[in-house]
Amino acid sequence: MDALTICVVGASGHLARTKIFPALFALYCQGYLPDNFRVVGYARSSLSDEEFRKRVEEKLTCRYTPDAQCEDRMREFLDRCRYCRGQYDSAEDFRSMTAACSESNEGNLGNLVVYLAVPPHVFTMAARAMGEAGITSRDADDGWTRVVIEKPFGHDRASSDQLTRDMAEVLSEEQVYRIDHYLGKEVIQNLLVLRFANLIFEPIWNRHYIHNVEITWKEDLTIEGRGGYFDESGIIRDVMQNHLLQILALIGMEPPPHLEADHVQNAKVNALVSVPPPTIDDVVTGQYTGTTEGKREIPGYREDPSVPGDSVTPTYAAVALRIDNTRWDGVPFLVRAGKGLDGRMTEIRIRFREIPGAMFDQRDEAPEPNELVIRVQPDAAIYFNITNKVPGVGMKLEQRMLDLQYKLAFDEKIPDAYEDLLLDVLRGDKSLFIRSDELAAAWDIFTPLLRELDGAGTAPHAYEFGARGPAEADALAARHGVTWS
Repeated sequence: MDALTICVVGASGHLARTKIFPALFALYCQGYLPDNFRVVGYARSSLSDEEFRKRVEEKLTCRYTPDAQCEDRMREFLDRCRYCRGQYDSAEDFRSMTAACSESNEGNLGNLVVYLAVPPHVFTMAARAMGEAGITSRDADDGWTRVVIEKPFGHDRASSDQLTRDMAEVLSEEQVYRIDHYLGKEVIQNLLVLRFANLIFEPIWNRHYIHNVEITWKEDLTIEGRGGYFDESGIIRDVMQNHLLQILALIGMEPPPHLEADHVQNAKVNALVSVPPPTIDDVVTGQYTGTTEGKREIPGYREDPSVPGDSVTPTYAAVALRIDNTRWDGVPFLVRAGKGLDGRMTEIRIRFREIPGAMFDQRDEAPEPNELVIRVQPDAAIYFNITNKVPGVGMKLEQRMLDLQYKLAFDEKIPDAYEDLLLDVLRGDKSLFIRSDELAAAWDIFTPLLRELDGAGTAPHAYEFGARGPAEADALAARHGVTWS
């Protein structure tokens, strides 16, 4: 790899400090960055290089470096970091940044990654300023330019399309890397391998053997002052339309002919365009209320100072989706996400059909249906619930787990999602990034429902903080013959 410059726009923000810079340091410690690299923080704050380095250092860890060497490695990495103050819409400031980087490297900027770690409304102005500065259309001999942007990508299909068009004025689709950090999680990446590298699963991965699929995302946290962003989005836009639809696409897609990015993305798009938009009858929304835990008073969503007192923004949603094709006809995909619930977890649960016939029913020992469970967080794991005979006299049946826990099964350190994704940006591999037509297909699923919910202004069902969610979600699942796990 040639000389490399990594410019983090919005370098003083939370995302940059807690995710991006630690991931870059991890890549450096593992030898994935070229000898001739530099990291540039770009933001509007007034910071010296030394002040910037101190902020970066606060979140660096020694995961990949023995403690005795860690301090030296941090010093080496921080020596490659510098700070440039600039406005996000200023071509002159971006020119000054690239000129300073080139001067410090014998006039060679090299390959360039620009990570826009800023709010989405800044994407277009920053891209246009970079275009005017000549950053996005350099000669091939000068090196490539790749720009990373992070969700949300619009508010609905129309605003998402507008963002895509605006970015296309100065960047080609090949240059844009739309990041969804869930796709960098190790267990999510393993879905392709689990499905297509194990002969046992593909023959039964269809409506003949699978009864339903559950995809669950939950947090046991309040908004805690972050209502400014969340109240404009709600749980469907914040989690379902991106993270959980990506999981659904990987579960539901047909086998791609090859692992190259376009083939994987084509298969995901084909799955998403087969999902009809849910109606208002296919969704239950909720909003958490306050409670008391011991001596601690936990405020409800509307009681948070950053949230309007009359807000009807859902903090919980359960949606019944389907994929209208031969493989999945009649199989419900039940997707739910919520904040202020009874735990923190992301999980995929694939429930198989009941055993045909009544051989065991005659003994009042009907076996429970098998389940394949893929836990994304907090403890990555894959387990399969199978029915066994309990040792002893008689025929007593019981479900037990075939259990793969990542921490116990693998000696290798499990990388943070941003480590994998940033390395893919450097390598030019877009398999784990979202293409523009894939983004459009995802918005097509939820935009009609969101428009109806926004227009109705109906208050979501109340549920107490720390509960499983509103009871009405149980009725939604029951209509599809499902009891939530």
